[in-house]
Amino acid sequence: MNVSIKNPEQIAAMRIAGRLAADVLEMITPYVKPGISTGELDQICHDYIVNVQGAIPAPLNYNGFPKSVCTSLNEVICHGIPSDTKVIKDGDILNIDVTVIKDGWHGDTNRMFYVGNVPEHAKRLCVVAQECLYQAIEIVRPGCKLSDIGTIIAKHARGKHYSVVEEYCGHGIGLVFHEDPQVLHYGEGYNRRNDLVLKEGMTFTIEPMINAGKKHTKLNMKDGWTVTTKDRRLSAQWEHTMAVTSDGVEVLTARPDEPFYQESK
Repeated sequence: MNVSIKNPEQIAAMRIAGRLAADVLEMITPYVKPGISTGELDQICHDYIVNVQGAIPAPLNYNGFPKSVCTSLNEVICHGIPSDTKVIKDGDILNIDVTVIKDGWHGDTNRMFYVGNVPEHAKRLCVVAQECLYQAIEIVRPGCKLSDIGTIIAKHARGKHYSVVEEYCGHGIGLVFHEDPQVLHYGEGYNRRNDLVLKEGMTFTIEPMINAGKKHTKLNMKDGWTVTTKDRRLSAQWEHTMAVTSDGVEVLTARPDEPFYQESK
């Protein structure tokens, strides 16, 4: 793998992009209510990124993706395309995935939202998916292996009787949206060739996709993007961009309500 190591100045630039991405999720939160369409949510995010932040929405036209954010509803695992005809309703769970580009650098993050009165079983899935991400973040430091990240995620999810999506994963990030390394969310996907020891200056995302049912996925062949659970059961995902530091990790897309949030450096 051709993994780029970022210097302090480059990580400082990524920190700005990361904060902007986190701010988009904070900004959009009050709008996530029954009756709004995912297309409207996308337009609000787009306008904020472009007109307020002076940044670029990375997904727009990326390999042909037609919108500025991804909106993945209920059984949609990832890459849901916002639509003016897709109206969210009471009881839904929704993932909004935001990536912004600022001065060439990317910040990539997503989170789950509860729409109105969400059933307890759906909330539990979302909570466990978030716990998977947080437990993985806690072990990131120089000397940790990529396989350790996947192992801890899979152990926690499977221990709660959920499954882990294997076809889609986290990734290196910087001036390029998706770069090495690939960050699998299951430890047994690695071997001596593609495992990697983490070093200071590496930047990547961790973004576990956790299914209520089986792990199998289905790609919508009509739009070429939308990925759903094959059994149509619920899926949840949380994501952060992070940098490996000399003694741990800095979460570049952390929000103020999260335990690892740091005030601006």
